[in-house]
Amino acid sequence: MKAVILLSGGLDSSTVLYQAKADGCECYTISCDYQQRHRKELDAALKVGKAAGTIQHQVVSFDLRQWGGSALTDDKISLPEQRSLDEMAENIPVTYVPARNTIFLSFALSYAEAIAAERVYIGVNALDYSGYPDCRPDYIQAMQEVFRLGTKQGREGQAIQVITPLINLKKTEIIQLGNQLGVPWHLTWSCYAGSDLACGVCDSCRLRLAAFAELGLTDPIDYV
Repeated sequence: MKAVILLSGGLDSSTVLYQAKADGCECYTISCDYQQRHRKELDAALKVGKAAGTIQHQVVSFDLRQWGGSALTDDKISLPEQRSLDEMAENIPVTYVPARNTIFLSFALSYAEAIAAERVYIGVNALDYSGYPDCRPDYIQAMQEVFRLGTKQGREGQAIQVITPLINLKKTEIIQLGNQLGVPWHLTWSCYAGSDLACGVCDSCRLRLAAFAELGLTDPIDYV
């Protein structure tokens, strides 16, 4: 069974790749260089993909800085720092990139249909404190219908399936799953900033650190 996995190089998408591998899939990975704040996550995706033994790794490049609208694509918008988990849960954060998962899934769908894949895996999570609108079950259900209606494969009754193994898992449960699957956490990158070391203060770092700490584990990547 062929599968395309959206791989950002972060904790969640790396776990999804290893889950697809455990599911017996032939894994083809795709990363998006949308001119985000740094290239670190793209380097991480390449390393994780190699470690997992993916058949092919694609990088699609486009420029969302042309219109910005997110702290990840506009340097004039500051990254949130030192926020508590409760503060993160209050509203959709400035790190939300407008329609990003719709764009990502469109590229993944095109790649999947071109290679006659049966599945597209994405590491969306509805329980994460960030609360992004394009990580929720109703959104994924709608995109599944797009996959069915918008492709030759779908119209012929063989719609490519959107697989979301993490959608109802807590961050701690994702780490536990990744440990079972053998995810190489030391190769992953979650930080929104792009320095040599993870900042430890952005929302993504704080969520990751809190989950490892709750499990009594040490995050193997280096922080400032």
